[in-house]
Amino acid sequence: MRKMLAANSGLIMTASLLMGGTVWASDAPESADIDTLVNATIAPLMAEHRIPGMAVALSINGQQHYFNYGLANQEAGIPVTDQTLFELGSISKIFTATLAAYAQASGALSLFDPASRYLPELEGSAFDEITLLELGTYTAGELPLQFPESVQTEEAMIDYYRQWQPESAPGSQRLYSNPSLGLFGYLAAQSLGQPFEMTVQEAVFAPLGLEHSYFQVPEAEQAHYAYGYSKKDEPIRVNPGMLDAQAYGLKSTAADVLTLVEANMSGAGLEIKDELDEPLSQALAATRTGYFEVGNMTQGLGWESYAYPVALDQLLAGNSLEMILESNPANRLTPPLAPRQEALYNKTGATNGFGGYVTFVPSEQIGIVMLANRNYPNQARIEAAHHILSTLTETP
Repeated sequence: MRKMLAANSGLIMTASLLMGGTVWASDAPESADIDTLVNATIAPLMAEHRIPGMAVALSINGQQHYFNYGLANQEAGIPVTDQTLFELGSISKIFTATLAAYAQASGALSLFDPASRYLPELEGSAFDEITLLELGTYTAGELPLQFPESVQTEEAMIDYYRQWQPESAPGSQRLYSNPSLGLFGYLAAQSLGQPFEMTVQEAVFAPLGLEHSYFQVPEAEQAHYAYGYSKKDEPIRVNPGMLDAQAYGLKSTAADVLTLVEANMSGAGLEIKDELDEPLSQALAATRTGYFEVGNMTQGLGWESYAYPVALDQLLAGNSLEMILESNPANRLTPPLAPRQEALYNKTGATNGFGGYVTFVPSEQIGIVMLANRNYPNQARIEAAHHILSTLTETP
């Protein structure tokens, strides 16, 4: 079974009358209050945004609380359960960043090397002057949000990168980009000498005990794979795309994502049943390291962080459409900012039919995972998670 952080008590299953959900919660005295808080937060969120189903997972001082609501498949009437697989969208980038950081901790690469060192076909291109770190922090010189539609093969992808010219000096501007983070993961796998999906499975999933995370959902798990729903309530799933596994292609359960969150919080004093090996432990710390400041947000590898406590309006600004779709000035941190306990780390993710949000605060030993089978606004996700977090910590 998964190597999860130790809970202080056993887990029991209780039935939630709200929206047909089931709740997994510990039998600690405060569990009823936690149930009430989460139910009262998620019910109006789902109603307002017509979300068919959600899975919410919390880690509080090492105890896990799992909440399942609504339907994973409206047409078949299949409910969301603890085994339901959701498309993570860009939350996948955290796993990709962890692999790249693992490659560095293993000595296979350095984040400060030029990207072309790990793919000979890129030698003589702009990537002679762009580092892996800049790819992993969206500061390579304004690579676009998506590949052009013409890029459908690996050969076309490499040709695209060879011809591409930066719009700004590497390290000066941040522009959120799937081709940037995607190439980061692609080159990390190249440095380790294996295909990306196999390498993530061996270096990240297996050591963490992630038993229900897939880039390609196997036939035996298809019954657990939720359908996403479009604005017109049509059932949809993500389409294949160039470097999709690296940038947005992972499907997983709330419990598996929470396991990754807990592994990132282990430095805050949580008890770990099975110690992680040193390269993976170093890799997790590297993803939480701050490399660039963009307004009030600090850009790590995958994770984005804020000094804690953080005001809601700062979180909303850091996850706004302007931050996703526009280029923003980036201030390189020299030396990089070490992982912080007094910080809020977060990441949003979406596909056309799914929307997710992950956040945690090491000093509070609280982590929150919210996965839904509708792509609804980031603002609503962040407001809901912030309400849960601030209520649990009694911060304004």
